[in-house]
Amino acid sequence: MLKKERITLIGAPPSPYTRKMIALLRYRRIPYEIIWGNPSELLEEGGAFAELGIKPPKPVLLPTFIMRNETGELQTVTDSTPIIRKLEDDFEGRSVIPEDPALCFLNYLLEDFGDEWVTKYMFHYRWHFKEDADNASSILPLNHKVDLTDDVWELFKEGIGSRQIERLWVVGSNDTTAPIIENSYKRFLKIMETHFSNLPFLFGYRPSSADFAIYGQLTQLIGLDPTSRAIAHEISLRTVAWINSMEDLSGIDPDRSPWKKLESLPESMKSLLKEIGHVYVPALLANSKALERGEETWEAEIDGSTWKQKTFNYQGKCLQWINQEFYSLAEMDQERILDLFEDTGCKELLMKEK
Repeated sequence: MLKKERITLIGAPPSPYTRKMIALLRYRRIPYEIIWGNPSELLEEGGAFAELGIKPPKPVLLPTFIMRNETGELQTVTDSTPIIRKLEDDFEGRSVIPEDPALCFLNYLLEDFGDEWVTKYMFHYRWHFKEDADNASSILPLNHKVDLTDDVWELFKEGIGSRQIERLWVVGSNDTTAPIIENSYKRFLKIMETHFSNLPFLFGYRPSSADFAIYGQLTQLIGLDPTSRAIAHEISLRTVAWINSMEDLSGIDPDRSPWKKLESLPESMKSLLKEIGHVYVPALLANSKALERGEETWEAEIDGSTWKQKTFNYQGKCLQWINQEFYSLAEMDQERILDLFEDTGCKELLMKEK
């Protein structure tokens, strides 16, 4: 039975978003229980939650939270960013959302970057290289059921590997875009190495939701996939160490660990914004234009090469939500963000207020 005093989520260890949310729940000291498994299997008729009448989410994503809606009914929820904001309303203390409105917006942008661009690093490195694909397709079935018989294990391995490799095009990973993704990952690690020489977290001395978003993706890039792990160990041992500590931050006292002021963030934050402006911004804008034209794919020049991939409604919403967050700021805070965005390419994200 679902315990009312705990939040229940269904997830998997190789899911970066599952790891994002577990670490956040630990830091915030929110009681939870996690069920390792497939939400469809657990929520379908005859599954563990059948008696509660809870339907699987559409589409099925990891992690799947089982939470009460406004009328008190149990429902499945999957999008980590709004879930984090709901948890802010439901549980007091140890917030992961900065109070300063301008810093709050910056946190939103970097959380989106972690969820939607750093995940491209993860998916690419996991399935583009043969060694990594063999490693992932071998481990993933065992995460689902560690005591699989060898013959069933082999069937799962072949099925998972071929299916995920075929889906590389969905995130834009191919032989043409591989150098774009890999060079961005290496630049990102260099930026993080510099940043962590000054601060233990993105915005100061306590974690934000953006920290947890980036952490979730890096648990896989550094913790599971061989090629990206080796690169991280070569470029940024500080990031490797950061991943280890981010897993459980329940011992941090946020009252003694403040966020920095927006204007006093180190130069490495500007470098990170330049990377976002260099690669993620043109992707968001090209996707948005393709949606407006009803085109199934979009194409853009990123980092001096041609990037082409499937158009996604969700990324279109991401751009809209970023703009909503920005234009909800007071004029003074908008100016603070625009000053920070100067010469980064991030201003292009901000469409005229409608």
